Amino acid sequence: MTEPEERINSTLVVLMAVAIGVIVANLYYLQPLLQQVRADFHVSTASTSLLITLVQVGYVIGLFFILPLGDLFVRRTLIVSVFLVAALVMAGASFIHSFAIFALLTVAIGLSSVAGQVIIPLGADLAPDAQRGRVLGRLMTGLLGGVLLSRTLSGAVSEAIGWRGVYRVSAGLLVVMAVVMYFALPQERSRDRFEYRHLATGGLAMMHDSAVLRRRGWLGGTAFGAFSVLWSTLAFHLSAAPFHYSSGVIGLFGLFGLAGIVAANVAGRLADQGRTQLATVSSAFLIVVAFAGLSVGRHNVWLIVIGIILLDAGAQGTHVTNQSIIYAIAPSQRSTINSIYMVCFFTGASIGSLASGYAFAHYGWDGTCAVGAIFGLATIVPALLWSKAPAQLTTMAG
Repeated sequence: MTEPEERINSTLVVLMAVAIGVIVANLYYLQPLLQQVRADFHVSTASTSLLITLVQVGYVIGLFFILPLGDLFVRRTLIVSVFLVAALVMAGASFIHSFAIFALLTVAIGLSSVAGQVIIPLGADLAPDAQRGRVLGRLMTGLLGGVLLSRTLSGAVSEAIGWRGVYRVSAGLLVVMAVVMYFALPQERSRDRFEYRHLATGGLAMMHDSAVLRRRGWLGGTAFGAFSVLWSTLAFHLSAAPFHYSSGVIGLFGLFGLAGIVAANVAGRLADQGRTQLATVSSAFLIVVAFAGLSVGRHNVWLIVIGIILLDAGAQGTHVTNQSIIYAIAPSQRSTINSIYMVCFFTGASIGSLASGYAFAHYGWDGTCAVGAIFGLATIVPALLWSKAPAQLTTMAG
């Protein structure tokens, strides 16, 4: 693959990070709104929580079929186009009054929210090798900012103009960022030509050939699955006794995940220093501790806050470490690598939200924490086992 015309600079990193945050927020606006959506459509808790799974399923589909296009087309054009499609879908969903149609559009929202994952490998390409981990950490700061602020913005806007207003505000932001990206992103030289069918299946072939990618895909899926377990049911828990919090207050809990931003940048620096095993095991340990605290502190808001902080730090630290490793596998096909890795990532999230919704509906908060603990153990145990063979984690297998 040829290099883009320009190298990256701090201003461009900031703009790319903001763009990532704006579009990834589409996946999370719904989380503090679940109570309002349930009341509006007059459906059950289980049906409403299923929307979280559907948006993640749509995202996985987009990752598999759309993200590899980043290795085929000029990425500025692809990014701008997907931003505009996402704006259209968000605006359309805000006017729907049929739950079935809204559920279908929720899948489309996930499908059209993959542009941020096109931006990330572009940033990796633009960054010098010695600074790639730091640049990825900063781009992840934008992603995490979108994840965290989306809940806060969603809660605040919904209290002012209703939950449908959240979707309309998002549509406007997406249009603005499409314009910004059109003028800010560097124009690339012509891309190496790959057949789309090879790109779409290339990630599967890489997963088969690379022990690195398989292991990092597993760790990403389990870590983000744990993350999704909490946020798929937290709104229901905090809106019930003894808390009785409104959607606005529930949205503010997303701000406690700011620790994830710090963890992402620390993990990026550790990766640049070659200390990926330390970053991996430490992050996985935080996930396990988080759910222990959330279980013990089910009626204590401060223990829940601590659990949120630890979980976000653990999940995002794992993610940045994974990305810094997998992008070294095949530099000319980073979009394809990111595609298959993020399929694993959000498949884990989909399973986590589905299992969490079922567990909460039948067993309450204890069920949520039990599922989260399982995902935590599925992260830390392999991380410890694989840390015994560090050489195998940085080379291609087969």
